[in-house]
Amino acid sequence: MPRYEMQAEIWVYPGKGGWHFVTLPAELAARIKAAMAGLARPWGSLGVTAVIGSTRWSTSLFPDTTSGSLLLPLKASVRQHEGLKAGDTPTLTIEVEL
Repeated sequence: MPRYEMQAEIWVYPGKGGWHFVTLPAELAARIKAAMAGLARPWGSLGVTAVIGSTRWSTSLFPDTTSGSLLLPLKASVRQHEGLKAGDTPTLTIEVEL
């Protein structure tokens, strides 16, 4: 199972709901897209396991047309457990489920 470690800043989507995301670095997103070619789910999402600190969860990466990268949504329970907020730059790991 390919694993990718990175640091990225948490940001809040300005629309309704206040969803928090991390935008993956473009180079890393390109490697993940190549590794998962043909495995996209609806809306182009890619199933992965994410890890921040001691929190591990199954989630999806979503394509972002603005940046050309991939977005990782951060659930409130993950942010609360790890004490994270918008503007923080945590180390996170993405495990690709091939």
